[in-house]
Amino acid sequence: MSPPLITVIIGAFDAERYLAEAIESVLAQTYRHFELIVVDDGSTDRTGEVAKSYGEPVRCIHQANGGMAASRNRAIPEARGDFLAFLDADDRFPPDKLEKQLAVFEADPELDVVYGHVTEFLSPDLDQDARALLRAPEHDVPWPTPNLMLVRRESFLRVGLFSTDLKVGIGVDWHARANELGLRSEVPPIVVLERRLHAENNGIRRRESKPQYLHVLKAALDRRRAEA
Repeated sequence: MSPPLITVIIGAFDAERYLAEAIESVLAQTYRHFELIVVDDGSTDRTGEVAKSYGEPVRCIHQANGGMAASRNRAIPEARGDFLAFLDADDRFPPDKLEKQLAVFEADPELDVVYGHVTEFLSPDLDQDARALLRAPEHDVPWPTPNLMLVRRESFLRVGLFSTDLKVGIGVDWHARANELGLRSEVPPIVVLERRLHAENNGIRRRESKPQYLHVLKAALDRRRAEA
């Protein structure tokens, strides 16, 4: 039997500064049976050019700007993989991310999703003033969100696409819906994401949208009450 194909999806908006590092972290994976889809989400910089410059196995899709959820969703119908993984355009995969997560599936074939741990780093291009505005990086922390997961394609589709109504809390919302459906998951103590801290992190840029986290939690509670 041939090894399972993994589709890695990167949604990118005005990401020319860091996108090459993200792409190269995927191309450097020790597990080689993968494809990479980059969705250029209406960028106004060279994001699309950066993605296209790599050729195969990178596929670049362009769409009008719709946000992170819309860019990830756009790639789903194009994905050929048995498994899906998601990477933000400013973050990186450790070289053995896919190999180690797939090994967890092989040890327990009943799993739907495998998450893992995240380690953070201050972007090397920051000056001292910019570094002073950011919190200290965290290391080797469990984080069950879509940014870290390797998920069976069929299991992902059972939960459904990412919500395009949200600016923040997109991963929290999807994870809540996955739990409500009873998807089997595991969070092994392996680092599967290197998260970059910089002045343009989505969590910093979207401070005005933080109340949407409460909306996500309320929606989850409403769904549980409706089922009761």
